[in-house]
Amino acid sequence: MPGLLRGIARTAVVAGTATAVSNRVSRRQGNRWAEQEQAQAYQQQQYQQQQPVYAAPAPAEPASDMDNKLAQLKELGQLKEQGVLTEAEFEAQKSAILNS
Repeated sequence: MPGLLRGIARTAVVAGTATAVSNRVSRRQGNRWAEQEQAQAYQQQQYQQQQPVYAAPAPAEPASDMDNKLAQLKELGQLKEQGVLTEAEFEAQKSAILNS
């Protein structure tokens, strides 16, 4: 009987150690992936901030001044929704369009 208990105890210690090591490896790998995702998101944000913001192209056929302003405002809204423009940039461009 003592040999059987010793074998069970040894198995329990090995299994516990293996579980602890596996959990530690999984946690470390998860942290590495999270750091990589954060770095990629930061780089993408920096890239987007460096992109120039272009005004809406002139329409092919003549339209009223109000139609041009509406088209430009719609495009600005889309750029803001896509995350290309910040709230401050959006407001500045919107004011420039409305005051022109």
